[in-house]
Amino acid sequence: MLDIEKIRDVLPHRYPFLLVDRIIELTPGARARGYKNVTINEEFFEGHFPGHAVMPGVLVCEAMAQVGGVLLLSMTGNEGKLAYFGGMDRVRFRRPVVPGDTLVTEVELIATKGNIGKVRAVAKVEDEIAAEGEFIFALVERDRSTKTTDGVVEDKVAK
Repeated sequence: MLDIEKIRDVLPHRYPFLLVDRIIELTPGARARGYKNVTINEEFFEGHFPGHAVMPGVLVCEAMAQVGGVLLLSMTGNEGKLAYFGGMDRVRFRRPVVPGDTLVTEVELIATKGNIGKVRAVAKVEDEIAAEGEFIFALVERDRSTKTTDGVVEDKVAK
């Protein structure tokens, strides 16, 4: 449903920290599903761990949070905002994520109140749960008026 270019329009993340390749299902205000193709070329595999490459758990969480951010930012009134990561609850890791895996993240909206959103995420590899948890976000306005020298819009939090 959203290719990488559309994801880049929604999220401020860029390589090597953009950890979702495609959103394959999106129902604003309800749920989203996206995936990350995990390759041996990921920079973090150089040191985590040599000879036994495993995607760091914090980056699995970040991948889940990015799909959650897409869900929250797709809701009416949130377009163009930033979703700041505010916290995690009930996070559990069930299996390692390794090169060659496709990490599929399913996210459901739990609640929103004011500028706060909470989602539940489950990340799977071949239908086996790799990680799960709840993620909290603060949704803030961004000032899109500043451009860098290469013409790319630089996001700044509005004061």
